[in-house]
Amino acid sequence: MPVGFTKHFEHGALKKKMSDNTTPLVGVVMGSQSDWATMKHATLTLDKLGIGHDARVISAHRTPDLLEEWIGSARDRGIRVIIAGAGMAAHLAGVTAAKTSLPVLAVPLGGGALDGVDALYAMVQMPKGIPVGTLAIGKSGAINAALLAASILALSNPEIAEAYEEFRKEQTEQGVANSIPKD
Repeated sequence: MPVGFTKHFEHGALKKKMSDNTTPLVGVVMGSQSDWATMKHATLTLDKLGIGHDARVISAHRTPDLLEEWIGSARDRGIRVIIAGAGMAAHLAGVTAAKTSLPVLAVPLGGGALDGVDALYAMVQMPKGIPVGTLAIGKSGAINAALLAASILALSNPEIAEAYEEFRKEQTEQGVANSIPKD
């Protein structure tokens, strides 16, 4: 297989954080290796929350059969939510959503002539009946996609619910600490 079309990213921290559950619950897919610079923030956020994930580079345009195989086996592999990051034409999230009933969260990626706005439009304009939850362009979108995946998983997983609630508590504490300083 040509380099760059599929690559499995593993993080040593994940294995340390996951207790007995090493089954990835979130699939993270991106269209090219250059997307990793942004999409790694989704996996790092999942790592912080102790959520197993399977990150891959699979192009909807260059390797559609491989994408269909990965999507088609996702549920059987334990995947419960898919995060798809793509730029420009951004067909990856839509194709993924068309091939699975699992929740698909889309991250539009910057780059190209329109710096991610084209990807954003492609993702939010999905036709009725094929839902794609679209987040912000770039790093913030990647992080929020991981947090939204955690929120979805927390509905049926008390361990993830606890980790997500702790994250939210820390966010609140940071917000309070960032108040306007007194003169």
